[in-house]
Amino acid sequence: MISYESKRLAKKIRKTSLEIVSRSGASHIGSALSIADILAVLYSDVMKFDSTNEQFAERDRLVLSKGHACVSLYATLHHVGMISEGEIFTYAKDFSNLMSHISHKVNGVEFSTGALGHGLPFALGKAIAAKVNGERWRTFVIVGDGEMQEGSNWESLMFAAHHNAANLTLIIDANNLQSLTSVDKTLAIEPLQKKIEAFGWECSDIDGHDHNQIAKSLAKKTLKPHCIIARTIKGKGVSYMENQVAWHYKCPNSEELEIALKEIDNA
Repeated sequence: MISYESKRLAKKIRKTSLEIVSRSGASHIGSALSIADILAVLYSDVMKFDSTNEQFAERDRLVLSKGHACVSLYATLHHVGMISEGEIFTYAKDFSNLMSHISHKVNGVEFSTGALGHGLPFALGKAIAAKVNGERWRTFVIVGDGEMQEGSNWESLMFAAHHNAANLTLIIDANNLQSLTSVDKTLAIEPLQKKIEAFGWECSDIDGHDHNQIAKSLAKKTLKPHCIIARTIKGKGVSYMENQVAWHYKCPNSEELEIALKEIDNA
């Protein structure tokens, strides 16, 4: 069963993400909101980390492959004590380390991403290294469903299964929207679970906003690498953003921000 803290953290992640995107005039807020619940459960109930020591040797590793959604991870790291109040509001500003695609220069970030299809191969390398060295930490990687159109991911699926990287968990943020339209219309990837299982993985298909389902899936012990297809809603938590592809790029103005923050507070 999840802790109540994950629910509280998810609200904080959504509110901070909205605030810093609105202040900076940046984009990708819809993509950030769809993974807020996943990040909240990871950092509240699942991952080992030390907020005072980003290089804690036994920490679990998280790679955010959909690097354009970085604002939600930055917000998460802020609320667990790894990014200061002064730094978080420099997001997307000149000379800030908080770039608008995830940057390893930021405390708690393992790898810079932006070009899609790179996060899973890198995370797989981490997992293989841990296995070879007899380390017990786990590696998690979050990719977008549109990102699963990249061939590098399918090569990684084969490699992970071949080397039995059971310490690797792939989380697919399956909100079925990408830059201009739906994933189905751009390049269909379903039946996704059957395909991933055919590559030799354990695969779960869950509600990506249900904290209990997320926690249960992440805690699952498998003898194979594990993929979680998290069915999510782009823009989750803000009614006028939900399932609207325009919010892949749009930025909320001050009036829209006020409405969004009230909706999240009242949810």
